[in-house]
Amino acid sequence: MFKIKTYNKISKSGLEVFDDKYTIGDEVENADGAIVRSAALHDTEFPASLKAIARAGAGTNNIPIDRCSEQGIVVFNTPGANANAVKELVIAGLLISSRKVISGIEWAKTLKGEGDAVGKLVEKGKGAFGGPEIKGKKLGVIGLGAIGVMVANAANHLGMTVYGYDPYLSVKSAWNLNHNAVYINDINEIFANCDYISVHVPLTDSTKNLINAETIAKMKDGVRILNFSRAALVNDTDLKAALESGKVACYVTDFPTDDVLNVDGVIAIPHLGASTPESEDNCASMAAKELIDYIENGNIVNSVNLPEVVMPRSSEHRICIIHKNIPNMLTTITGIVADDGVNIENLLNKSRGDYAYTMLDIAAADTDTVAKEIEAIDGVIKVRII
Repeated sequence: MFKIKTYNKISKSGLEVFDDKYTIGDEVENADGAIVRSAALHDTEFPASLKAIARAGAGTNNIPIDRCSEQGIVVFNTPGANANAVKELVIAGLLISSRKVISGIEWAKTLKGEGDAVGKLVEKGKGAFGGPEIKGKKLGVIGLGAIGVMVANAANHLGMTVYGYDPYLSVKSAWNLNHNAVYINDINEIFANCDYISVHVPLTDSTKNLINAETIAKMKDGVRILNFSRAALVNDTDLKAALESGKVACYVTDFPTDDVLNVDGVIAIPHLGASTPESEDNCASMAAKELIDYIENGNIVNSVNLPEVVMPRSSEHRICIIHKNIPNMLTTITGIVADDGVNIENLLNKSRGDYAYTMLDIAAADTDTVAKEIEAIDGVIKVRII
């Protein structure tokens, strides 16, 4: 039996992925795995039994990644599971950044009680809420992951010219990106050419304040900026100054801060990007499948702190080793197995930054003894026998 701790209310369809080998719930102790949505885990003490945490969503800012790596806990996310939901909201953001639909709706409410005069008042006042069409305009998409590619493709189908920028473009994203999109290598081309800019990058030290006074100055006058990724990607002080001067015509964000609320030109959405039942189901199901594959087979897919390692089973016994990415580690591990007279039937080793992961499929042996000897190697963090 395996135990899965839930830190938030998780979609029922996602939890149904687990079979009767699993016990699941908020009160589970000494869990093998955990599923979390938005709960902050930075102050949470993890049991020694915990092998993995799966975030039912893309961002993992609520999880102490470095501490998990040090403790040999694999952290998963679910990239792409909520991509369509976010994409749809971004397209809505494009439209409401141009057409003053929201302010028009609010104004129309003030006409209540005017009776038969409402029709004439609407015709007289609608001119205050005009705005340009998006067809034929240029959209810059910064970040071409699952969401960015979907946004780019949808905007292209709506008649926009799309510029895409991503220095870490994956092969999968490249294949999925519409051939009409203009892929560029210099982000400044987006700033200089685009009428709309949509940001879809993770928040890191290098991307914090990506939109600031310096980058805004490079943009076209009247640019419209959309941020459906993280609040800190945009410098609020610089943005407000640009809105006041008219350099930026509109800022749409799904991550409002106190600084931008009730500011003219800001459309603040209360983080609704993934708030669809379909998205919650998809994220939970994907997170559950990641945990199951790791707990039962040792495979790692969509981890944010360890390399992707997938190996078909070729024997009854599998040893999974999380260790530091240091010289001679693999030689030392295989040497111990050989000294114990055990045949390695299959092996896979990959690294990511300071950490690495090794899987060994071995012939019948005293696996507990082998595991203890490997665990004693300097730099080995966690050893599992499956």
